[in-house]
Amino acid sequence: MTLDFGQLNWLAVIVGAIVYFALGALWYSPMLFAKPWQRSIGWDEDRAPPQASAMTYVVPLVAYLVMAVAVGLLAAATGTDELGEGIVLGLVLAVGLSLAHTFVDASFSPEKPEPWTWFAINGTYHAIGLVILAVVIAIWP
Repeated sequence: MTLDFGQLNWLAVIVGAIVYFALGALWYSPMLFAKPWQRSIGWDEDRAPPQASAMTYVVPLVAYLVMAVAVGLLAAATGTDELGEGIVLGLVLAVGLSLAHTFVDASFSPEKPEPWTWFAINGTYHAIGLVILAVVIAIWP
């Protein structure tokens, strides 16, 4: 197996990364999990949130693009090109890598007052994001 970036469907990779990013904007918004996530990390509600800079948005977007490229390479290497295969690839990455990593982080986070709430919110977000990302890459024509 080689890292053949020419095999990637770059439009699917970019769209998948943008969808993952947009899911995060919704997930961590006041409409969904902003308050419980803030409590889980010990955020003082009386304190004003830090000002968002361009880097607040650029860093995750670049990270999701890197993840999308990796998922695209894995999809190409495994011949993942159908909905069911995309779901399986996404679940393998979600459970085998993302949830496992987030679980370890939660286990060793004494500074977080609610590490298991943090795990549930972050872990579920990344699991859903990876499944969506893998499906977009798998089914994109």
